[in-house]
Amino acid sequence: MRVGLLSREYPPDVYGGAGVHVEFLARELASLVDLEVHCWGEGRGFGVVRHRPWSALDTANDALRTFSVDLSMTAALRSRELVHSHTWYAGLAGHLAKLLYGIPHVTTAHSLEPLRPWKAEQLGGGYALSGWSERTAIEGADAVIAVSGAMREDVLGCYPALDPARVHVVHNGIDTTLYRPDHGTDVLARIGVDPARPYVLFVGRITRQKGVPHLLRAVRDIDPAAQVVLCAGAPDTPEIDREFREQFRELSAVRDGVHWIPRMMPRTDVIQLLTHAAVFVCPSVYEPLGIVNLEAMACGTPVVASAVGGIPEVVEDGETGLLVPVDAADVDGVDLAAGLTRALDSLLGDPETARRMGEAGRERAVGEFGWDAVARRTVRLYEEILKQE
Repeated sequence: MRVGLLSREYPPDVYGGAGVHVEFLARELASLVDLEVHCWGEGRGFGVVRHRPWSALDTANDALRTFSVDLSMTAALRSRELVHSHTWYAGLAGHLAKLLYGIPHVTTAHSLEPLRPWKAEQLGGGYALSGWSERTAIEGADAVIAVSGAMREDVLGCYPALDPARVHVVHNGIDTTLYRPDHGTDVLARIGVDPARPYVLFVGRITRQKGVPHLLRAVRDIDPAAQVVLCAGAPDTPEIDREFREQFRELSAVRDGVHWIPRMMPRTDVIQLLTHAAVFVCPSVYEPLGIVNLEAMACGTPVVASAVGGIPEVVEDGETGLLVPVDAADVDGVDLAAGLTRALDSLLGDPETARRMGEAGRERAVGEFGWDAVARRTVRLYEEILKQE
């Protein structure tokens, strides 16, 4: 079976959960099918073809530049029997390949444009184009993979014309041989984190979706003995970047032990930070699954997270962490911030409970979210679709 896997992100250019998903899914699929990965970037290597936006569009809207990559990908997919796209950045390529070559198109929905209105800040009028592209790809796909049950409901809610029988749930996975406790302290020393003081850790992009402003309000009021470590980079827009920097300055002025790492850190460094954190926090206002929570759990760390999207399918409230309800009418996130504060303080003040939750999280990650199982289930879906052709 000759499969083309289509994605914006692929190593070494991975900045979000969709990229992590594609990286590990591709690794497992490579032993099961004849796999060719098409992604953004320069050059090509064994099994990987990289595409860049057309130079004539260097100053154009990002949505138009994305479409130029999609056209380049489509032209390179003639030899494939099936294509599998990830996110709107590659969905149009999958749809065009289906039309041009008469091959099935599977698309994985990691997030949905109608549920991310803040993307208009980043894309401007291109947000209408990204929404059109996503709708076209999803409604025309032979199968849609949702990364959680909640995500499946969102897909059907946003695109009611879609036949529910074509929407399948295949959860994100985690490599628990890679994401496992690392008890070294060299990374902490390099950053300046005091290993004798507990710390709350956040890892994610600076975007409205990740709820960073709510987190910065929440940690103002947690136990002053705790440190705060923010691995936060890749701001969506200059405006969001400036907003974050101002909030960070305000937070640093009222408590010590606040550390910000603005760059993407090597995975090994992140694993060590996850291992030593007293609590990992995920304050997202929208999260189809939240693979970063799985990463924290695999490192034996309890999680405090907002109870949105697919997060409750990963984090068991009271067992592997604490979930904070999110009121849809809470526009300013005040209640979310207060709830995060209470949950963080609860675990910071009860290290034994936090330890038990961390151990339970590791067990859950190992037992239920292996990438090998994700890949096998994905291939079974491919086979079912090809039989229908």
